[in-house]
Amino acid sequence: MTSVGLVEESMMGEDYEDKKERALKRYREIISTLPKQQGWSASEKVYQYEGFWIPLEASIESIMWTQQYFKPRREEVLLATLPKSGTTWFKPLLFSIMNRTHYDDLATQTHPVLTTPPHDLVPSLESYIHRNIRFPVPNNTDDEDPQLFHTHIPFTSFSQPMIDSQCRIVYVCRNPKDVLVSLFYFLQKLRNKNLPPISLEMFFERFCEGTCSCGPFWNHVLGFWKASLEWPERVMFVKYEDMKNDPSFHLKRFFISRVVDGILEMCSFENLRNLKTNKRGAAALGIISIENHTFFRKGEVGDWKRHLTAEMADRLDKIVEQKLTGSGLTFLDSL
Repeated sequence: MTSVGLVEESMMGEDYEDKKERALKRYREIISTLPKQQGWSASEKVYQYEGFWIPLEASIESIMWTQQYFKPRREEVLLATLPKSGTTWFKPLLFSIMNRTHYDDLATQTHPVLTTPPHDLVPSLESYIHRNIRFPVPNNTDDEDPQLFHTHIPFTSFSQPMIDSQCRIVYVCRNPKDVLVSLFYFLQKLRNKNLPPISLEMFFERFCEGTCSCGPFWNHVLGFWKASLEWPERVMFVKYEDMKNDPSFHLKRFFISRVVDGILEMCSFENLRNLKTNKRGAAALGIISIENHTFFRKGEVGDWKRHLTAEMADRLDKIVEQKLTGSGLTFLDSL
């Protein structure tokens, strides 16, 4: 599944900075040939890479770097999401579960979830190259604890080493109407204040066209849905709405026979949003920094009803239904 023009390599040997410089030069040559369209500002372009629309050239560089050099062990866990589908909630939740034997005293204020924002706690793979974070080198032993990684990369763009590793994958998807609304307000917060605001109607059209961040939505979710049907013991496909309704039940499917209630309470969306560490500072995501509080909005199921007209909701429902025909995948509009 490695992209055309990329060759899987090891991080060993050649000097890291030389390897990075050489790789970036090659990536930029490839990116210059990709289809693109105008983004949400005069200087921003959105590129079509391997069938998906990715904002910013640096984001595609990061994906290519991950495809070429990330080689997880079988024991690792990879959290995969579309933007605004539960990433900020699931990072601390899965981190706490995987590290529960190291931080068993949840009452202490030194627990990493209480002191470290989610995107610093579990940096996304796509941020590694521009934050100079090295991918771990597999040592073919079981001595090291499993690590948790995160990505927005579509399953169909996973490299062969990522597939062959047999690492566990947790994919979180969310009702597309809630994704649309959440992503719209998130991008509004990031937009340059000197530019006119984006209209919801304009954003809705782009979402329906499939050209929003990491879209089309339906192709992204279908890639992981099909993988979960093929490898159910390895790929956990979980819906945001189901997790909001009964998180303990769904986590037992994949991780442990008993989920500590304290972890679920500590990692509830409401508690995370009110932590001081998530109200201040900024997360470095590749070449940009985003204030931590920006990642927390409502986290509600069905919030789209307050923002989309009945006609908009019906149109998007029909598009998604047509795109997912025959897959068996459906979404809840409310709990």
